[in-house]
Amino acid sequence: MITERQSDLINPVSVNITQKATVKKNSAEQEAIDFIAEEQHYRSSVYKMLAGLMRTAPDKSTLDNISVFSSIEQQEDELVLAMSMLGVSATAIDVDAVDDEFHALFIGLGRGELMPYASWYLTGFLMERPLSALRDELAVLGFERNDNVHEPEDHIAALCEVMAMMIDEGSSINQQEKFFSAHISSWQDYFYKDLSQAESSVFYRSVGRFGQAFSAFEKKYLAMPV
Repeated sequence: MITERQSDLINPVSVNITQKATVKKNSAEQEAIDFIAEEQHYRSSVYKMLAGLMRTAPDKSTLDNISVFSSIEQQEDELVLAMSMLGVSATAIDVDAVDDEFHALFIGLGRGELMPYASWYLTGFLMERPLSALRDELAVLGFERNDNVHEPEDHIAALCEVMAMMIDEGSSINQQEKFFSAHISSWQDYFYKDLSQAESSVFYRSVGRFGQAFSAFEKKYLAMPV
């Protein structure tokens, strides 16, 4: 997917947006900075998780990590509930079953049940104008295609990777919102809804539900005045 800068290889790491201060901050200011940093870490982690689940079938370690969400106390909040149900689904499925499910959904014989590409959802065809516009934007941002990857850059996993890297690198909320609105928000809800209702979906039914809930969260978060 999109994992390479024009100058170097990016290895996503936990976000650290607090820079060295020239003056000592009071406790309220520091608490605000810490809260914002934690929000960014959460958002980046979710994008990385979704990218991984869309890129390849999860292995046992990934399922074990996600299964921890099952212990989250279920609330009326849809995002929290969807995360909890995703954890339950990870606990209930084994590696072989989820591998078969992934292949049925995204690979298949010739093609999978779903096509996780922006161009497909926006135009009904692959390699169309949305991909061209995305490539122009990625060039401006300094991202380039990894030569070892053959998927078009408008794959949902690649777009999630870009969002994670923008967050980790401290891109402004305005920059994140611009990229999200231009290349993700207009179609990902339809994709995640299809994923949650696909005939082959079992574990990925919960992934689709969580994706929809996180998309709703992101729209509100990125729309907040800075």
